[in-house]
Order: sequence, then structure tokens, then C-alpha cells
Amino acid sequence: MAEVLVITPVKNSIETTLDTASAIAASNVSVRHIIFNDFSTAETKSSLEDHQSKIGYELIHIEDLTDHPSPNYKLVLQLAQKMALEAGLPLLVVESDVVIKHDTISSLLSQQVKSAKSGLVGSVTVDEAGVVNFPYLKFKGVKESVIRTHRSLSFCCTLFTLNFLKSYDFAGLDEAKDWYDTFISKKSIELGFENYVLMNAPVWHRPHASRPWKQLKYTNPLKYYFLKFWKGLDKI
Repeated sequence: MAEVLVITPVKNSIETTLDTASAIAASNVSVRHIIFNDFSTAETKSSLEDHQSKIGYELIHIEDLTDHPSPNYKLVLQLAQKMALEAGLPLLVVESDVVIKHDTISSLLSQQVKSAKSGLVGSVTVDEAGVVNFPYLKFKGVKESVIRTHRSLSFCCTLFTLNFLKSYDFAGLDEAKDWYDTFISKKSIELGFENYVLMNAPVWHRPHASRPWKQLKYTNPLKYYFLKFWKGLDKI
């Protein structure tokens, strides 16, 4: 019996996606893992289908549900919330540029039951050497093993508790945005929940591996902000 519904939104980057899926499959708790393929290339789609039974995940092609262009994070979150509520399970987002450890999910599940007010519980992200990296650089100097925070969590690897899922309907998410990490983090606090980051349960994050154009933020910031504001990409 699955203890949590895990979702991974995917846009190409098949190598990192398969790393993500394999790590989830090796977890020390039973999970239901669904990959949402958001208009990836035909090659990526084929590879996801080929590896589905080998690794053990469910696969949903967003192109079968909508003709709205990628990204479709709002739709993915709405579908996942409905599935989680129907199953009576918390929801965990593990993005396709993240590799978790075998006990990451059990650590997240353990933390959520320590407070009846838990809303979101995230794992801090680190690089291959184990050093805290984007998007959690704001917590780099933290010494505590677990922190309660009013700052925004990233959905790189974040658990939504069942109580929070019951309290806020994702149908209300802003259609004009692409990403909802900041909004949902704030909504959790607004509704009286507590958000936590596990500094003692780090996950390996390869920033923006699934969306290479965002690397321009570091290599060519002028071009990045042109694409972000003039082209309307990456709306948060």
C-alpha cells in the first residue's frame, strides 16, 4: 500500500528524469509515482514509455489532456491534488533534476506527523559534493537539522500534507503564472499551517537541468531577463 503520491513533471531532460525515477523507486517506503510528460520531444516520450515497466512508474502525457503549451504546472498540480485526495495520501513533488536518497521520503513523512499544523515539508537541495545550492542558498549557513520557515519553499522535493491539500483547492491557482512555489508556500502560512525544511535530509539538485535556457540567468543574465520579461517566460 502506497504511503504517498509522488509526482514528477517532465519536459525532456530524459537522463536526469530517469535518474529521478530510479531513485524514487529505490525508496524505503512504498510510493505511487506518476510522471507527467509535458509536451516533451518524441524521443523523450518514447524513452519514458520504454522505461516505465523497468523502473516502475505511471506515465501521463499532458498532450492527451490539453493543447495548452508547456509549461502546464497548474494542470499537473490540480490533477495530482485530486488523485491524492481520492487516495487519502499526502502529495510529494520531486522534480526531474533532483535525485533523492533511499530514506528521503520516509524522513519527509516522519516530519509531517510531528506537528498537526504541518503544511509543506521540503528537503534542502545540495550539489554533487553535498554543498547547499540553488534554490536554498538562503539557508546555507543554517546549523539546525530541521527548520520552520516563513520563507518560500521550492518544489524541488516538497511534501504537501493531506490536511493542507484538504484546505486549499488548487483550482484557484493563478492562470497567468507558470510556477507556484512561492504562492503555495505563502498560502500554507496564510491558512495557519507551518512549513519546514529538512537540512538533515538533503537531495542532489542539478539546477534547471530540465529547462537549460534558465542557465542563462548565470551565464548571460541580460538574455535571461529578456526572455523572462519580454517573452513572458518563467512567470512566478
